[in-house]
Amino acid sequence: MVNGSLILEENPELVHEPMRKVMLRKFMANKLAVIGAIMLIIIMFCALFAPWIAPQDPSKQVLLDKLMPPGEKYILGADNLGRDTFSRLLYGARVSLLVGFASVAGSIFIGTVIGAVAGYYGGKLDAFLMRFVDAVISFPSLFLLITLITIFEPSLWTLISIFAIFGWTGTARLVRGEFLALRTAEFVLAARTLGIRSSRIIFSHILPNAMGPIIVSATLGIGGVILAEAALSYLGLGIQPPIPSWGNMLQSAQNPQIMLGAWWFPLFPGFMILLTVLAFNFIGDGLRDAFDPKIKD
Repeated sequence: MVNGSLILEENPELVHEPMRKVMLRKFMANKLAVIGAIMLIIIMFCALFAPWIAPQDPSKQVLLDKLMPPGEKYILGADNLGRDTFSRLLYGARVSLLVGFASVAGSIFIGTVIGAVAGYYGGKLDAFLMRFVDAVISFPSLFLLITLITIFEPSLWTLISIFAIFGWTGTARLVRGEFLALRTAEFVLAARTLGIRSSRIIFSHILPNAMGPIIVSATLGIGGVILAEAALSYLGLGIQPPIPSWGNMLQSAQNPQIMLGAWWFPLFPGFMILLTVLAFNFIGDGLRDAFDPKIKD
């Protein structure tokens, strides 16, 4: 592994230590990354077990309890339709995490394939693919998202598809750069000499050595997608009620009277968005340190 050899050159005392342990130690040395990982584990646990943790049905309306403050009946208060905020936060976490993970998985796949092909073969194919990437990047992303969501019915899978289809350009450029640097490495030249197929060299020999930056990019990308989904839902173009999401919970609370008189209504979904995005950013920074051979723990 190219990354592994670089780390060992910078840290000769770790020659006999497995690379996974080296990277884990470097990740654990970043306290914010550890805090982010703990926060994310808790959020994912709550989302996964939402049906068992939620005290009430998130769609159940009790109009007599409209905007009831936090108390014994509602831990985090009730919304403008008398629905339990805590239960809706738990189910909203499912939506936000699903959109984040599924969208980034799709965009990473597309970007990795295009970037790998461009970086490995180079020449006219590389030039054509990079001009295509430039063309996609040139579109104003927010305007494009709003236009497409307006044309197609706003839904969970519409959001995931749009984020995946138009969010791969950064990954493509990153992967291309890694492949340009690795395609002349000794282990790649040896594989070519042995007559190994190009597809196998790309995905079995070069790609594993480029996974570090890809993982970091994916981790940071999830936080960005969660924030974008919340923004679109806040504008009424994302996840549609009665499906709870943190974004449409904020959209329901945008009335100034509600924001001032029922502070708990917008506070908790906004805080969860902030906490989740921070967790992914902290983890991304920790992974960047773990994969960087120049950083010593």
